[in-house]
Amino acid sequence: MKRIASLLLFTALASPAAAFDVEKDELTLGFIKLTDMAPLAIAKEKGFFEDEGLYVTLEAQSNWKVLLDRVISGELDGAHMLAGQPIAATIGYGTKGEVITPFSMDLNGNGITVSNEVWALMKEHIEIGADGKPVHPISAAALKPVIEKFRAEGKPFNMGMVFPVSTHNYEVRYWLAAGGINPGLYAPDDVSGQIGAEALLSVTPPPQMPATLEAGTIYGYSVGEPWNQAAVFKGIGVPVITDYEIWKNNPEKVFGLTAAFNAENPETVKALTRALIRAAEWLDANDNANRAEAVEILARPEYVGADAAVIANSMTGTFEYEKGDVRAVPDFNVFFRYNATFPYYSDAVWYLTQMRRWGQIAEAKPDAWFDETAKKVYRPDIYQAAAQSLIDDGILPASAFDFDADGYREPTPAADIIDAVAYDPKAPNAYIDSLAIGLKGTEVVQGGAVVTQ
Repeated sequence: MKRIASLLLFTALASPAAAFDVEKDELTLGFIKLTDMAPLAIAKEKGFFEDEGLYVTLEAQSNWKVLLDRVISGELDGAHMLAGQPIAATIGYGTKGEVITPFSMDLNGNGITVSNEVWALMKEHIEIGADGKPVHPISAAALKPVIEKFRAEGKPFNMGMVFPVSTHNYEVRYWLAAGGINPGLYAPDDVSGQIGAEALLSVTPPPQMPATLEAGTIYGYSVGEPWNQAAVFKGIGVPVITDYEIWKNNPEKVFGLTAAFNAENPETVKALTRALIRAAEWLDANDNANRAEAVEILARPEYVGADAAVIANSMTGTFEYEKGDVRAVPDFNVFFRYNATFPYYSDAVWYLTQMRRWGQIAEAKPDAWFDETAKKVYRPDIYQAAAQSLIDDGILPASAFDFDADGYREPTPAADIIDAVAYDPKAPNAYIDSLAIGLKGTEVVQGGAVVTQ
């Protein structure tokens, strides 16, 4: 039932008329306490949801599995998701369910942090610039002798990541492999992801990362903000690299919901997407002029609930590595520019290549399968309908959008990726085969060993 009292507050001058006749106006959306949930918080706090006739409750979830399960069960109408979650659910890796995304929530935003002990050992193998500071980006090659030292002492090198199909898992694996470190493989009968691993990756929920590092249970982790900067503020660890340095302007989270919800409520989904586009644009408007206000909102306990100074360390255009080593990284968090919100098929294909590379997709697939799977999950048609309505209403200019004809980004050049291997999303198998570590061609994992079918 629409909230008549709230609607009476609306005037033509105060807000645009709702563009879509929504089927369901009261929604519950989930999120994890990370700064990249910002489009949801901003859409609520700035009234963009209400402009669309939507009355949204935002609920923090305890972990990514619970969040996904609740979306699939219908307890949540949609959620801030790891980009790999809708893809994995659709192909049946882990929790099965038909989940789609009409909206990409951000680019970049993650980092890899190591303990102070590990950092001290890594620095022996890192180039120092004329200013006395480490030269970035830092290769995982500097970590390799540290791992070898730990192994010689009988200590496994444990690292945390947030979920098996998270960007964080694939990014830390990419970084490790680019430095000559094997992060391990998955197999249908062994989903630990640690087959043949030199660095042992396991799941740690994001807010628990700093405490787990401090306890010595893990020696490093890959996570989104504010949990890298939290380690700096607590004096327990050092972020060594951001995902912007691993893959410039890489896709991050998405907004996910079930295909069934979209089929039943197509106008509602367009309205949601429209509100989220407005929120993302607000976050990046006028060279990030609104970020200070965004930090204040995100710091509230009902959202990220971290200290505002910690959130601001990355959200306002800088990033702190070693304590006191603050560098300008204006694109660490990108929410709208560079077509960040468009759900490109090429983004989905990249996740699928990494799933295949590390054995989560157990057997080789033809190039056409990658394209077909991406198109089941990523829905630029919904996005374009929402964006076009914003253009038609004069809220955002047509120049703010790039409606790519085939839904693919241009190939990512080698210069933008840490291992200098270009990514062409239309040739996924050739890309997989060009990567130094990981499964290739018709290779599969059987009995803990890599064999060719």
